[in-house]
Amino acid sequence: MRIDIISCQPGLVEGFLSQSIVKNAVQSQLVDIRLHDLRPYGLGNYKQIDDYQYGGGAGMVLMAEPLARLIRDLQAEFTYDEVIYMTPDGDTFNQKTANRLSLKKGIIFICGHYKGIDQRIRDMFVTREISIGDYVLSGGEIAAAVVTDAIVRLIPGVINDETSALTDSFQDNLLAPPVYTRPADFEGHLVPDVLLSGNEKLIQEWRMEKSIERTTLRRPDLLDK
Repeated sequence: MRIDIISCQPGLVEGFLSQSIVKNAVQSQLVDIRLHDLRPYGLGNYKQIDDYQYGGGAGMVLMAEPLARLIRDLQAEFTYDEVIYMTPDGDTFNQKTANRLSLKKGIIFICGHYKGIDQRIRDMFVTREISIGDYVLSGGEIAAAVVTDAIVRLIPGVINDETSALTDSFQDNLLAPPVYTRPADFEGHLVPDVLLSGNEKLIQEWRMEKSIERTTLRRPDLLDK
């Protein structure tokens, strides 16, 4: 898979790409992630990438021309399945969307900033718009990092135990059950006996029971799905 991230503040994403599972996936060549600074595509001597809104109003808007030039350069060298704009008014991101996107061969993420991007870029290039929640961030970089992480960990080979990702919360619309590790007795708080029994059938039944119990208590809306 190839993931290209377009940003006017690439430093917000660089640290994320150099850590943990995403770093390992890149080094193992399981995913090719490329970060693109919009500024070199800016206009004029000052490489302008934003301007005031037509019609007035507070906040600057990322201009259409620099974004279009960069997107077209990328599309000239690779065939992308999705061009995704990270925006608060997009479809709310969830595990099912992560699962579907993890099967794609190429994705471009456009990170908005300031007041957003010129609507014409959304009309001409964007195939999907995604939000990570009902709140506003200073830019789309952190949101793009969230979605990238959720996708990359699902790629076969990225996580050593591939069944781990399949038992995460929200797979099958259930929250994950409680988990424990050593010691079995921590200040008088004990690990449930069933997890120490070695009986795989009973352990799986216990985990399913606890998943349903936790989902019913915390996210009953998931059970309706």
